[in-house]
Amino acid sequence: MQEEKTESVFETEENPFVLKFEQFFSQQCKKKIEKLASEYPEKKSLEINFKELEEFDFELADSLLENPDYLIEAAELAVKKIDVPMLESEDFNPFIRFFNLPKESQPLLRDIGSMHLGKLISVEGVIRQITDVLPRLKSAKWECKSCGNTYKLHQSGTTPKPPSICECKHRDFRLIPNESEFIDSQKIEIQEPLEKLRGSEQAVNLEIHATNDLVNKVSAGDRTKITGILRLRAPKDKKLVFMRYLETVHLEETAREFEEVEITKEEEHEIKSLALNPKVYDMLIQSIAPAIYGHEKLKESIVLQLFGGVKKNLPGKATIRGNIHVLLVGDPGVAKSQILMAVNQIAPKSIYVAGKTSSGVGLTASAVKDDFGEGGWTLKAGALVLASGGLANIDEFDKMDKDDRSAMHEAMEQQMVSIAKAGIVTRFKTDTSILAAANPKFSRFDPYEPFIKQIDLPPTLISRFDLFFMIRDVLDRVRDEEITSNILKAHKVGELMLQSKKTGKKETQETKELKESITPVIDHDLLRKYISYARQKISPVLTNEAIKNLSEFYLGLREMGKKEGSYAATHRQLEGLVRLSEASARVRLSEKVEKTDADRAIKLLKNSLQDVVTDPETGRIDMDIINIGTTHSKLTAIRNVLNIIRQKSKEQDLVPIIEVVEEAKTIGLEKDKVNEIISELKRKGEIYEKKHGFISPVDK
Repeated sequence: MQEEKTESVFETEENPFVLKFEQFFSQQCKKKIEKLASEYPEKKSLEINFKELEEFDFELADSLLENPDYLIEAAELAVKKIDVPMLESEDFNPFIRFFNLPKESQPLLRDIGSMHLGKLISVEGVIRQITDVLPRLKSAKWECKSCGNTYKLHQSGTTPKPPSICECKHRDFRLIPNESEFIDSQKIEIQEPLEKLRGSEQAVNLEIHATNDLVNKVSAGDRTKITGILRLRAPKDKKLVFMRYLETVHLEETAREFEEVEITKEEEHEIKSLALNPKVYDMLIQSIAPAIYGHEKLKESIVLQLFGGVKKNLPGKATIRGNIHVLLVGDPGVAKSQILMAVNQIAPKSIYVAGKTSSGVGLTASAVKDDFGEGGWTLKAGALVLASGGLANIDEFDKMDKDDRSAMHEAMEQQMVSIAKAGIVTRFKTDTSILAAANPKFSRFDPYEPFIKQIDLPPTLISRFDLFFMIRDVLDRVRDEEITSNILKAHKVGELMLQSKKTGKKETQETKELKESITPVIDHDLLRKYISYARQKISPVLTNEAIKNLSEFYLGLREMGKKEGSYAATHRQLEGLVRLSEASARVRLSEKVEKTDADRAIKLLKNSLQDVVTDPETGRIDMDIINIGTTHSKLTAIRNVLNIIRQKSKEQDLVPIIEVVEEAKTIGLEKDKVNEIISELKRKGEIYEKKHGFISPVDK
């Protein structure tokens, strides 16, 4: 005997919900249903805008939010009753998917509670983890182990449910998988968007169950809006605390990034007034970590980084990144970490990580095997993926493991992360600006050594940064007095504010004046919205004057390098100039990149290059320092010494080092320099020392 699923309460035409949905479909969705019928079964879902249902029948829409299980079943029965020729097939069973719920039914992840159980709600978040598509039991066929009777039962929830008792009074059943019905299922974990967090708040996660045609719709790192019914999952150890998950009704990827922050008309007016202020750049610079003295050029670069350049989508699906990457390398105690933390508080969407506690997969993405994927492989998004569309602040950049740093090359330039692990091959979007801070290799800078030698980062990674800043702790009485005054002032303000709070006394005039001196000129909330508004609304275009300025500067650098036989600039510097110029125009909310914007970009790049890629021997700019890790002058010297060794090895098997030194003197190379080059060539395996004082090239 077979026990069938209990007849639905909606299968009679008298049911008011079925009748109401039938009327709604007939009047509002006839064309949609006809189109779906013609595309079925390739397309299986009828998407309904909740606002349309609300306009048709407010009570019906309200009932849907309160009792979604019953009303969605009623809607699926009603759609079959619509008089459309294509609906004559009995196999036509479309899913009804509602979206665009009212604001009161769109709680933040952290606000979801027991009052939402069984209700239809909509949530938004970034996909943190996603499993493979797995089969889920929909209708199970059970066989009694005693008498062989079979029963077919509809399944719901997270665990299989056998019949309560057989006709033979036994309760022991066996599942027959081959005669049961399965559907595609996928588990997703979403995380609260970073821009919703303030201070040190921990992001909240929620488990999502997607089935049927909703599987494989999104990837880890995507920002997604999900409409579904909040369910409970019983704990394994019979505790009183249950786990929650959202059973998906509708799922869509949202293109919105961090820049789309809600801005009122009054705030928009204030933002436009700020942009017209001729001192707006100075005001913005003073609003970046005002408690930290100096570093004006660095702060100006961070301002432009926050506003960002324009991402271009070219014909043939080619893209050019608009994100600006900035690297700070400084002596200990020059406030690098404080600057990163301050920027983390300002950026509308930002994440802060420390290199020492972050792995490559923690920054990019990973494939892991865990319980979330039912023992299978799941994809996890890392910090750069979760911060896509925003800013990633990476402290202790030099302390990261070498293999972990290598994972960042693609993320920084191509703005993507490729994953090929455990048979999973995919790509994640990392449309993220990076502000990184590092220490010199031996703690403090040596002013006589090239930049590249003093930081433990590969040249290929350093070259992906648009701007570099070397922050030195200079022993200067006047500057030290100014920094000391600023630090002590900040401490005094903190003490006075705490004292005022504890005693309940009003702030004195002295406290107010001191507070003003270290308070951002532009309030952080307004600054956040200013950045968001500019990134959302403004896409500036280069004017002919700006193009001429950038072109002349870049070609001048190339020509200067050509005379010296070096590379004073590469195409990466030109693209960096364009991004900085666009960001400068965005600050003014201008649709055009003017000559002044190009000048600002050139000035910043000059400052950056002067600090970082100046050859200590020649005093000239040499991009080879960061592109290949060696100055052009040193590269030439290495080639000359190697040529001398090779020429002499043709005449004699063992070349005396003293002879190499003497001949190198004739072309202007000093003894110490030659000995240093010989040692380096031995380390690289270009030459070897057969016996003390005698060398020979490896490729003789």
